[in-house]
Amino acid sequence: MRLALAEAVAAGERGEVPVGAVVLGPSAPSGASAVEVLAAAGNDRESAADPTGHAEVLALRAAARARGSWRLDGCTLVVTLEPCTMCAGAAVLSRVDRIVYGAVDEKGGAVGSLWDVVRDRRLNHRPEVVMGVLAEECAAVLTTFFTTRRIR
Repeated sequence: MRLALAEAVAAGERGEVPVGAVVLGPSAPSGASAVEVLAAAGNDRESAADPTGHAEVLALRAAARARGSWRLDGCTLVVTLEPCTMCAGAAVLSRVDRIVYGAVDEKGGAVGSLWDVVRDRRLNHRPEVVMGVLAEECAAVLTTFFTTRRIR
């Protein structure tokens, strides 16, 4: 989550909404604690003029390129803010094993708050969800960003 937070801060410095995401590869064999970072990204919607430029989508794309496959089974998506419907859907379609997120998004979250796309039994894949990891720090990055925008 610390790496995702660094991506979020960097995105905020570029004028993007500060959300960061990381895709971790499967754990090392024999229960070793080493974890491979396949990709990391921050939001890029404004600078790329791309409505799909969410940190999660960018990280999932980069991880798929790194693995040479769109199937990210065994992988974990770590994100500072609860994914929206698009990003939750992308996580399901990429077959990640788990989604770990920090701050809850009560206005647009689709991994348990406003919607729960990833646990919909009608879908063919349902990743494990771990929520609230470094939630206060993740929320503080967003709060600071929007507070400074409103003062101007």
